[in-house]
Amino acid sequence: MGCWRAPSTVLACLLLLRPLPLPACPAACRCSSGEVDCSGHGLRKVPQSLSANTSTLRLGYNFITVLGPRSFPPLPWLLLLSLPHNHLELIHSQALVGLGALQELDLSNNYLTVLTPETFLPLTSLATLNLGSNRLEELEPGVLHALPQLQALLLQDNPWVCSCDILPLWRWLSHNREKVQEESSLLCRVPEQLNKYPIMSFRNESFRQCQETSLSAHHYIAFLIIGPISFMASIFFCTFMGSIIVVYHNLRRESHFWRRPRICRGC
Repeated sequence: MGCWRAPSTVLACLLLLRPLPLPACPAACRCSSGEVDCSGHGLRKVPQSLSANTSTLRLGYNFITVLGPRSFPPLPWLLLLSLPHNHLELIHSQALVGLGALQELDLSNNYLTVLTPETFLPLTSLATLNLGSNRLEELEPGVLHALPQLQALLLQDNPWVCSCDILPLWRWLSHNREKVQEESSLLCRVPEQLNKYPIMSFRNESFRQCQETSLSAHHYIAFLIIGPISFMASIFFCTFMGSIIVVYHNLRRESHFWRRPRICRGC
C-alpha cells in the first residue's frame, strides 16, 4: 500500500521487484546454475569472464598448453575443475591461486611431466586429484603432502621410472593405500625388465640396495664441511713442510761454509 504514495516511491518499488541480471556467460561456454561447461571449443586459455559463484568449471577437450600465474579469476565457490584431454604441459606455481574451495581436480590425459608442491599449496580442500594418462616419470611426495584433505588419487597410465628415485613415492603410496585409486594400473615403464610391473607389488626388500647406498642429509652436510677444511689443511701442511725444507737447506749451507779450511797466505 505504501508504494503508491508518490511516483518516486512507485519507481523505487519497481526497481526492487525487478530480478537481478544474471552474470555473463563466456561466449564459448554453456552456463546453468553455477555450472560452466566450456568443453570442446578449441580454447587456448581459461576464460576470464566467469561468475564468482561458479561451482563447476569444465574445460576438457581444448588446446590449453600452459596454466600461467593466476590463470583463473577469483572463484571462491569453485568445487570442481575439469581439464582432461587438453595439451597441458606446464602448471605455474601460482596458477591455482584463488581456488581454495576446490574439492576435485581432473588433469588427466595431458602432457604433464613435472609437478611442484608449490602448485598445489592453495588447494587446502582438495579431496580428489586425477593425474592419470600424463607423462609423469616420477612424482615428488611433497606434491601429495601439500594436500591435507586428499582422499582419492589417480596416477594410472604414466611412464613411471622404477629406479631408486621412486622409493619416496612408493613409501607414500604404501602408507596411503586407501587413497590410491586403480592401483593395479600403476605400472613401471622403465627399466625394460620391470616394464608393466605393478609399483604397489614392490616390498622393502626391493629397495634394499637403494637404502644401503643412499646417504642422508647429514652425510652431505659433513662432506660440505670436511671438504673445504681438508683442502685448507693440505695447503697449510704443504706450506709448512716447504718452509721447513727451505730453512733446513739454508742452515746446512751455512754450516758447510764455516767448516771449509781457510788458506794461510803467510805460509
